[in-house]
Amino acid sequence: MTSADERSTPAWRRAVDRALDLLTATLGVLALPLSLLLFLQWPLRELVQAYSREANDLAQCVFALYVSVAILCATRRGSHLATDAIAHRYSAAFRARLARIASLAILVPGSIFVLWSAWPIVWQSVIELEAFPETFNPGYFVVKAAVALLAVLVLVQALVEGIGGSAPARD
Repeated sequence: MTSADERSTPAWRRAVDRALDLLTATLGVLALPLSLLLFLQWPLRELVQAYSREANDLAQCVFALYVSVAILCATRRGSHLATDAIAHRYSAAFRARLARIASLAILVPGSIFVLWSAWPIVWQSVIELEAFPETFNPGYFVVKAAVALLAVLVLVQALVEGIGGSAPARD
C-alpha cells in the first residue's frame, strides 16, 4: 500500500491484513515439505518397502492445511481463476462495489453455513485426536480441522472485503 492508502485505511483493517499476510506467508512454506513427502512415497514404497503410508498420511495433513490457507492467499492477491467475460466492461468502482456485495451476500453466509454444519464433526474429531481410518496413524483430525480453518479464513476475508472495502492486490 502507498502511504496515502495506509492513511485512509482504518487501523483494524491494517491489523487484520498484516495478520492474514503473516499467516499466508508462514503456512505458504508448507508447499516444500508437501512436495518432499509426495516425492518420497515412491522410493519408500518401492525401495525401502516401508513408511510410504506414513508419508502419505502426513502429506494429507500438510495438504489440507496448505489448501485452506492457499485459497485465502489467492483471494487476497486476486489470482483466482475467474470468468470476466462481462465484468471487465464495468467500471473499477462498480466492480469493487459488486465484490463487496458478493462478499457479504455469498461468502459470509456460505462460510457460516460450512462452520455450522461441519463444527460437530470437526470438534469430535479434534477431541478424539482421530486417526486415519486405514492406517490408524494419528493426524486425521488435522484434515477435518482444516475445513473449519478454511471456513474461518473465508469468513474473515469476506468480512474485511465487505465491510472494509477491497485492499489493493498484493504482489
